[in-house]
Amino acid sequence: MAEKLLMKGNEAIAFGAIRCGCDGYFGYPITPQSEIMETLMEQQPWESTGMVVLQAESETASINMLYGGAATGKRVMTSSSSPGISLMCEGLSYLAGAELPCLVVDIMRGGPGLGTIQPSQADYFQCVKGGGHGDYRLIVLAPASVQEMYDFVDKAFTLAFKYRIPAMILADGVIGQMMEKVELGPAKPRRSEAEIEAECGNWATTGKKTDRKRNIITSLALEAPVQEKFNLKLIEKHRKIEENEVMYSTYRTEDAEHLIIAYGSMSRIAETVTDMAREQGIKAGLLRPVTLYPFPKREIEAFAQKVKSMLVVELSAGQMVEDVRLAVNGRIPVNFYGRYGGMVPSPDQILEEFKKNIN
Repeated sequence: MAEKLLMKGNEAIAFGAIRCGCDGYFGYPITPQSEIMETLMEQQPWESTGMVVLQAESETASINMLYGGAATGKRVMTSSSSPGISLMCEGLSYLAGAELPCLVVDIMRGGPGLGTIQPSQADYFQCVKGGGHGDYRLIVLAPASVQEMYDFVDKAFTLAFKYRIPAMILADGVIGQMMEKVELGPAKPRRSEAEIEAECGNWATTGKKTDRKRNIITSLALEAPVQEKFNLKLIEKHRKIEENEVMYSTYRTEDAEHLIIAYGSMSRIAETVTDMAREQGIKAGLLRPVTLYPFPKREIEAFAQKVKSMLVVELSAGQMVEDVRLAVNGRIPVNFYGRYGGMVPSPDQILEEFKKNIN
């Protein structure tokens, strides 16, 4: 029987890392995600699994430690919050440019600048659209429960290594700090050196073997034709990800005439709003993107053929709503409701806005 524990979302990330065979965590404390490192230190996985847990001297240091660890084929990760992720963006571009799989966790707080330690979803542009320079993408998973915080650690690593791409878990401070029951799946052992060689030996710096050329990790290409060829390779990789890895969920959409779209903690509140609207005779439904990249644009486009309007709800001034409007392409009205600075809306406030836009 699976073990069940009551824990915070941040703590679930730490347990997920230990139990999915993560080789190393390199991080730096920042509210509201500091419990991730604190829990790892408390659990002392270096004694049970051999996992390295290290507090770096800065966010910039930690993201470059990921570069080194990922280059050897290891499962490595870091975590931070909004301004800390900004400091990592150069490193994220380098990781993407070197096609290095790794995991970055962002527990979003309000901004811009130092902002507030209260929850936000205003890192959508920074994380889903890249953040650093160049044409690259991250696979971005958006959990809406503490259970998913745990489950998505292994899922993110699996996708990162499948496509040789950095992956991100993007959660707001509500999900990071809330407590729920979590079912812990079977623990995976860390991979052996032989298993790493078998999985990553054609690209990772695992020590040159006599039967292959040297593996060189770099994101530098000084000749324009070489760089363009690499960009085309990334574009094809992104196309495959968009084709095969879209994840989303729906709620009461079978006969919906008006659709709410939200992710993370806002999708939980939006589910309540959907039920409240139904009780008042409004045929409401909910679509929740689970992957923010790849984004469920085809699914949203299909709903645009069926429903009369959409309302996008975010803890920001409106970021994901731009992707929704691109998918809808003007077919129906796409309205927006957001709160900022760490303020979280009530179901009644969202319902009022929802009704205002459908009357």
